[in-house]
Amino acid sequence: MSATGVQQVVAEMLQPYLDQEGFELVDVEYVKEGGNRYLRVYVDKEGGIDIDECGRISEYLSDRLDDKDPIPDAYILEVSSPGAERPLKKPEDFRRAVGKDVYITTYEPIGGKKEFEGRLLSYDENELTLNSGKKTDVIPTDKVAGARLAIIF
Repeated sequence: MSATGVQQVVAEMLQPYLDQEGFELVDVEYVKEGGNRYLRVYVDKEGGIDIDECGRISEYLSDRLDDKDPIPDAYILEVSSPGAERPLKKPEDFRRAVGKDVYITTYEPIGGKKEFEGRLLSYDENELTLNSGKKTDVIPTDKVAGARLAIIF
């Protein structure tokens, strides 16, 4: 099964439990690093998630994966918070990030740059507006390669 297939199966398996318990599925990764495969599940909730909650989610998912056995390869399961520099992937992630500091990378240069960091001023399905303190940049959403919350010192 492809990495995308694994991610989709895991998300579908886990989503009803997360909805019931008030958690948000932030991301699912299935990657090979060195000689090991990792299934990483990032979960959050309003006010943050703690280690005990991650443990409960991990147990629930591990039991379901053992029952269904959808992943043919051996892997290491990790369930955690997305952290302070949470990735922004879905439109609602960007909407929640308006007014916060973000780090954006683009597929191609915009105004001579492919990396942007600053306060997210606005977001819609077509573009986002970011202010670095020195300048305001407007970035088309279809040019965004990656985005995350940023801690700016």
